[in-house]
Amino acid sequence: MAAVLALRTALHGGLPATGIIVCAVCCVLWLGFLRVAHHRIRALAAGGPPPALAPRQATAAVAYAVALAVCAAVLVV
Repeated sequence: MAAVLALRTALHGGLPATGIIVCAVCCVLWLGFLRVAHHRIRALAAGGPPPALAPRQATAAVAYAVALAVCAAVLVV
C-alpha cells in the first residue's frame, strides 16, 4: 500500500527528487516483503506440518512491515 501511495504522490504532485526516492525505497521494501512472504508460502505449501518460522525470517518480515509503515507515514505527512 505504501508503494502505491508513493507512486501516486510522485505522479500527482509532479516529480520532485524526494518523491522519486521515497517511491523507489517503498518499491524495494515491498519487493523484499514479498520475497519473505513467498518463501513462507512455499514452505507452508510443501505439505505436512508447517515448519516453525525461522527467527531471521520473522525479523525480516517485521522490519519490512515497519519500514513500509514509516514510508507511508512520511508520504501522508
